[in-house]
Amino acid sequence: MTSDMRQMTALGRGIEDRSFAIIDAEVGPHGFPDAEWQVVRRVIHATADFEFRSLMRFGGDAIASGIRALRAGCPVVVDVKMIAVGLNEQRLASYGCKVFSFISDEDVIASATASNSTRAIESMRKAHREGVLDGAIVAIGNAPTALLEVLRLVREENAKPALVLGVPVGFVSAAESKDELIASTVPFIAARGRKGGSTIAVAIVHALLLLSAQEAQGAHEARGAHDAQAPSRDRGGAP
Repeated sequence: MTSDMRQMTALGRGIEDRSFAIIDAEVGPHGFPDAEWQVVRRVIHATADFEFRSLMRFGGDAIASGIRALRAGCPVVVDVKMIAVGLNEQRLASYGCKVFSFISDEDVIASATASNSTRAIESMRKAHREGVLDGAIVAIGNAPTALLEVLRLVREENAKPALVLGVPVGFVSAAESKDELIASTVPFIAARGRKGGSTIAVAIVHALLLLSAQEAQGAHEARGAHDAQAPSRDRGGAP
């Protein structure tokens, strides 16, 4: 259920609901479909920055792709450990999802040093070698070079992530990497420009988890209603 996914006390849920109501009121009319708006307003909630209303972009049926991936128990590949720390592992584990962060691995550091690359680039290469990019949700909140490398792996090495969250923050290649993601064929959620960060990546993953729970609850209720209306022998229906 939705409330279980949020794992809050009644007071905590009340505060969060009031925050979302304030965001909805201050934003007013917008052009986002409901599911996309739930992602955008959670980003605004995490940052208190209403500019994200105009920065967020979605492509490749992103929401549906993310929900399908979660339900399939997809890997969640992150560029920095800060994202891994922020994610609710219990929620992800309920789907069978594991979080992968390679940026501090000794072999990644050694490869980056030897090739004058970056740890972020080498971590994405390792993710691909380890077979965890395909079907994954890739959450990049810090390193534009990681995002650019994922896109190169898609183009040149047939990597197939289910969804890329491209929200790296910064001044060097941050905006450009997101523009490249938006122009790609990969399902994506991105924040244009320099703004971004690990907090935003975490907020998006948690929004997808909540949307998945809501969709499952809706399907369960619909099945219950259908079963209640179906004819049965006890009610004189056809056998």
